[in-house]
Amino acid sequence: MSENLIIFPAIDLMDGKVVRLKQGNFDKKTDYSDDPLAVAQHWKSQGALWLHVVDLDGAKAGDMKNIDVIKKIAGNVDIAIQVGGGVRSVERIKELIDSGIERVVLGTKAISDNDLMKEVIKKYADHIAVSIDCSQGMVAQRGWLETTKIKGTDFANEMEAQGIKYLIYTDIHKDGMLQGPNINGIREILKTVAIDVIASGGVSGSHDIVELCILKEQHPNLLGAITGKAIYELQYFDVQKALETVKNYKFLKNKDIKDAQ
Repeated sequence: MSENLIIFPAIDLMDGKVVRLKQGNFDKKTDYSDDPLAVAQHWKSQGALWLHVVDLDGAKAGDMKNIDVIKKIAGNVDIAIQVGGGVRSVERIKELIDSGIERVVLGTKAISDNDLMKEVIKKYADHIAVSIDCSQGMVAQRGWLETTKIKGTDFANEMEAQGIKYLIYTDIHKDGMLQGPNINGIREILKTVAIDVIASGGVSGSHDIVELCILKEQHPNLLGAITGKAIYELQYFDVQKALETVKNYKFLKNKDIKDAQ
């Protein structure tokens, strides 16, 4: 577990471009850059130690479509990278890790294929995260196109029991909305498991980072937070600002308390 909240800038890929979706809706897409490598290098230049890269085409199709772009980023940006979207086999996981990817994120396949999960955990446990994408507390799959009858907390318990060491929790309704994270939902997952959890969805500025840092004080297994739309659209908030907020959140927290008095 990291002492400080880790900031994961998101790079979502469609057709080789950096994009963002609203609430996971493929019909509500905004293009941000035709050069994903330049975007990755920019976030590194601002101090990022990790990148969160998602192949959205892969998540929808069931097989990675932007793997050449991802390999290019891994080969040219010297920071840790976690990758998800369309990863459906041990062979693909090995290919990604061999290409320099530090952590591979599994979603739909983790729900549906117990045999795969057993093999993955046996071979690559330290390099695997499972994504828990929830709609009103229930797990969604296939690029958020389907909602299951599985509770997010039950799925988290199951993954921990199987030997998974990292979870990524996303509230679909918060993603891309710039309305703040689902703190209660994140807290429920953190209370349910002892393994590391990365929060995703809704970060809109420094005040949300402060709130997540406070949550980490209560639950040290909150490893980090993924931020996407905010760092692409809000001029006053970027990766550097997010990292500064993590460093100074105790001062900012006390300042907010004094201002409220």
